[in-house]
Amino acid sequence: MSNKERMQKADQVDDYMEKLEHPFKQEIERLRSIILNSNSKLQERVKWNSPSFYYIKDLAAFNLRANGYVQIIFIFYDGNMIEDSSLLQGNWKDRREARFSSMVDVEAKQPALEQFVNNWIKLIENKS
Repeated sequence: MSNKERMQKADQVDDYMEKLEHPFKQEIERLRSIILNSNSKLQERVKWNSPSFYYIKDLAAFNLRANGYVQIIFIFYDGNMIEDSSLLQGNWKDRREARFSSMVDVEAKQPALEQFVNNWIKLIENKS
């Protein structure tokens, strides 16, 4: 993907976020920043009608329909799971979720989120 294509996708997300009316908009913006700054290989786009993240494969997407918290769905492939009980919830075959109830919660989980993103990228690179 060219730099121009990456910029266009990032612009789409910025436009999406500018128009978004959500009670956790500040938390969503902070989570986007944490995820993108965790690893420069990661890219962002609008997919599944929300901001989503990818590197070679899809990593995660916000579920903005959740009530009372911000939910990020993390996608796994080929049964490869990165378990982190301090961050991830659920026991689905192909995904886990992370919930953030406030800005304080976002900041408290930042180290685990950054570590998770980098571990996920390593996993994808080892599978490619």
